[in-house]
Amino acid sequence: MARQPEVFVRDLDPAEAQRLVKITRTARDRVRLRRAGIVLASVQGRTATEAAAMFAATPQYAREVIHAFNDKGFAALDPKWSGGRPPKFGPHTRELICRVARTPPQQVGLPFTTWSLSKLVEHLRERHRVEISTDTVRRVLRAAGVRWQATKTWKASNDPQFAQKMARILDLYDRSAAGQLTSGARVICVDEFGPLNLQPRPGRWLVPHPEAPGPAAPQPTTRYGGVRHMLAGLDLASGQLFYRLRDRKRWQEFLAFLRQLRTRFPRGRLHIICDNFSPHRKAEVADWCNDHDVELVFTPTYASWLNWIESEFTALRYFTLDGSDYPSHTAQEAAIAGYVRWANRHARPKKRFAPESRIRRPDYLPNVA
Repeated sequence: MARQPEVFVRDLDPAEAQRLVKITRTARDRVRLRRAGIVLASVQGRTATEAAAMFAATPQYAREVIHAFNDKGFAALDPKWSGGRPPKFGPHTRELICRVARTPPQQVGLPFTTWSLSKLVEHLRERHRVEISTDTVRRVLRAAGVRWQATKTWKASNDPQFAQKMARILDLYDRSAAGQLTSGARVICVDEFGPLNLQPRPGRWLVPHPEAPGPAAPQPTTRYGGVRHMLAGLDLASGQLFYRLRDRKRWQEFLAFLRQLRTRFPRGRLHIICDNFSPHRKAEVADWCNDHDVELVFTPTYASWLNWIESEFTALRYFTLDGSDYPSHTAQEAAIAGYVRWANRHARPKKRFAPESRIRRPDYLPNVA
């Protein structure tokens, strides 16, 4: 077999030679350093075989580096990573995997409420003809940010106008946050909180050490002293909570609370977000609203979680009722009043309702029966 002719680097001017030496001294990328070293060795008169031996490379590799440098110059020293093996599954298949994983199995006719990786793989193979391993599915879901999370279920909505009602509420929330309502208009979330009874409630305390616990949590006993009801409204523009405590929660009390809100905000249209509690739909309430520029915006059936005031009620319950044993309604109402005053001093306008939630997707209907 004939010996291959020797290959050498073209003649370099002093500036190029100085630049090449600098690269061999400062390069941190090992591939770039090795290529620069082979070129420098060739400049110094070493053959491709000798240069390759210096850098644990093959003579053929050294020849390719020298040829590339002669053709492209210093650009030939930079490694061009190919990125490895191209992905077997393209973006459309990956999106399909994530979409199926986010869909409750019962919606696709399967007799279980949650996926496992093996069940998901089997479904993809049988229904979508996607042959994939469980480990690949796991990596696809992880890359897309799909995680296993603890969830709570709620009663499915049977409202045929679920999508339209939800879109209307979300639109009001977004317009209120963006300041796009008509002049003086307000979005106020209204609901009843209660019943407020004097039953001792369990709670939590911060204790110094597990061996020195705080007072024992009171155990629920028979209710006494009757009940009270709290009618409350959350003003999204200010984030403040307004409330009234009453013995009953009939349409008369609800209408009186609406009148108080109208007095507090005399200008502009009031958009009242409320649930489908029968007093809210009373004819007398509707007639008064029509006469006083008040719009009642009802949440879909069994979808009171769309009412922003629910999270405020959760905090109110946590900080004023849990771990309590009030001796009278007067003491309980004083505690509620104190917390509401504190919360209103720290209130901020409500700006972002479930911004990253799947309810924002146009195809969201997982809770419709």
